[in-house]
Amino acid sequence: MVNIIWVALAAIGIIYAFFNGTIEEVNEVIFSSAQDAVALTISLVSVLVFWLGLMRIAEKAGLLEKLAHLFKPVFTRLFPEIPANHPAMGYILSNFSANLFGLGNAATPLGIKAMHEMKKLNNDSDVASRSMITFLALNTSSVTLVPTTIIAIRMQYDSMAPTEIVSSTIIATLISTIGAIMIDRYFYYRRQRRLI
Repeated sequence: MVNIIWVALAAIGIIYAFFNGTIEEVNEVIFSSAQDAVALTISLVSVLVFWLGLMRIAEKAGLLEKLAHLFKPVFTRLFPEIPANHPAMGYILSNFSANLFGLGNAATPLGIKAMHEMKKLNNDSDVASRSMITFLALNTSSVTLVPTTIIAIRMQYDSMAPTEIVSSTIIATLISTIGAIMIDRYFYYRRQRRLI
């Protein structure tokens, strides 16, 4: 459905530009944007490889396991339906760790695996479980200590201080995560009261 929406938006824009007489400007923007996108992607790959390498070193050194152990009591309370030693919990903790270091691209496969494992716990139902909804809310808001992708973009566009956003990112993502948990719990308990 999302693909259809994007195609429709692009088609409407091109048709409008054709009738408006600005199709040449649209062509210029398309090709210049494509060139910028390729350059940005190449620059982001190097940063992503660097941070993924650091994550791999941290994993081999046992730091990710220690971080997961540190957060496990919190996550077992957030996801009471998931057994503590179930693979879903491991994927959730790994996803959280990757997001914590701003590695959204590395966190995505872990998030997909976590959802897949939670679906198994939910008897392969097409209806999202409480844990799946909570995970989606947490993954979307996600506390980030080092916003590596944003820093890389700021460096690509010659920012004078690309890391100055770190403190504001920590505050913003902490607030969004607390808000996501509060809203998730509010709607969960509200639904529970209606069922009684």
